[in-house]
Amino acid sequence: MLRGLRNCFGAKERREDIEKLLTLRQRLVYAGATVLVIEHNLDVIKCADWVLDLGPEGGDGMIVASSTPEQIAQYDTSHTGQ
Repeated sequence: MLRGLRNCFGAKERREDIEKLLTLRQRLVYAGATVLVIEHNLDVIKCADWVLDLGPEGGDGMIVASSTPEQIAQYDTSHTGQ
């Protein structure tokens, strides 16, 4: 749903959606849930415990990096980390 909202609203509304998503994600984690989020927004990615980077355009299903956000930033093969 958030992806569709991005196309309908401006940057301010998108920012509010991201903040809501991150707040909800954190509440679920605190409650003991495992949360899987598929997202390209760097604010969401940097809040993750672990990242599977499939590369640009989904990387043809190939994982180019798998690590913490801080470590992903060090991978030369990761567009997400750049």
